[in-house]
Amino acid sequence: MEAIVKPHESFESNSLLAVRDFRIYLGATFLASLAVQAQSVAVGWQVYKITASPLSLGYVGLVQFLPTLALTLHAGAAADRHDRRLIMSASTLTRAITAGAFVALSVAKVSVIWPFYLTLVVFGIARAFAAPAADSLMPRLVPTSKFAEAVAWTSSSGQIATIAGPALGGVLYLLGPAAAYSVCGVLFVASAIGSFLIRARSEIKQTTKVHRLQTLTAGISYVRVHRVVLGAISLDLFAVLFGGATALLPIYARDILHVGPAGLGLMRSSPAIGATFVGLTLGRLPLRRNSGAAMLVCVALFGLATIVFGLSSSFILSIAMLTGLGAADMVSVYVRGTMVQLATPDAMRGRVSAVDRLFVGASNELGGFESGVTAQWFGTVPAVVIGGVASIAIVAAWCWLFPEILHVDDLQSLASPVTSDEPNK
Repeated sequence: MEAIVKPHESFESNSLLAVRDFRIYLGATFLASLAVQAQSVAVGWQVYKITASPLSLGYVGLVQFLPTLALTLHAGAAADRHDRRLIMSASTLTRAITAGAFVALSVAKVSVIWPFYLTLVVFGIARAFAAPAADSLMPRLVPTSKFAEAVAWTSSSGQIATIAGPALGGVLYLLGPAAAYSVCGVLFVASAIGSFLIRARSEIKQTTKVHRLQTLTAGISYVRVHRVVLGAISLDLFAVLFGGATALLPIYARDILHVGPAGLGLMRSSPAIGATFVGLTLGRLPLRRNSGAAMLVCVALFGLATIVFGLSSSFILSIAMLTGLGAADMVSVYVRGTMVQLATPDAMRGRVSAVDRLFVGASNELGGFESGVTAQWFGTVPAVVIGGVASIAIVAAWCWLFPEILHVDDLQSLASPVTSDEPNK
């Protein structure tokens, strides 16, 4: 099966924001990201309040990652075979239902932890399907020449949500967890409606029959063969997997820096402040030279900022380092996102995006679990410092394992045709 998309917009305007479908897409993904970030603060604080265990925060990441691990190939295949905007809408409505479940748990004053984990599993299932559909839809809304700019816009929008979301979640939590979850549910519903209003649709036509297993694993095969793509997404996987300090922020806020839920919200927002500044800059001044080398250097800076944050006992210094690691990470996100989408034919984008999201999910949620486990074993501060050192070591190793990344100059040179057949096996 091959998805053929007939966009309803012309791309004559120089401004991406003049394209109706891209504007709606940007708004819908922003609202969903805002809700995710606000909800994550409420969940993290509530779970740690119930358990007082660093390991419980690790489980919060693990139970969200496991559905991604189990379903990502199916989600990617679905995005290449069905209407991507409808998958986005249905998945976001499901996340609204999970917000309602958190409201019910909070109102009932449930003090056992397993219902929270079960709700997060359902949330993880919905996100597993939403992410590949959203990622693979965007390239059909903008011209190839504007795609790097679109990545910067969407990344910046997501980072703005990451600034506002935790702050919103922290303030709302002061009114009670039910208030925070209720607002998140409303935001998810609004995002689902926006996704449904996108006019660009995928029409499915019959092509050569491919064995279902080959269809599901085509994304993995494509990534394995294309070493630049493999190197970019695996770098993100391992660097953030070991450098996942954000999973332990509730401990820093409560036990080390003593700044409470509002301080936690500000700390969660700080990486996004740095990322937004860099993202908006890249939107106006895209990288034209030495893109691969810039990504590697910035991942190393991410690790360095993580080390300093781990050792800090000053709230101001901690905020500065979180802002710095967010700025460095944004360059990596920008380069990786542009590499993966431009180097992938449209007919494969859903499945390749699913593999990319699997790696990103592993680095974030599984990284949170890794941080919780190492904090339980060695203590919170050593766990963060060890993670930062490991991130720098990963960069050194990837320079040797994937020298192709160092040779990536202008990202536009990676552009693939709009459609293509399945990759050669």
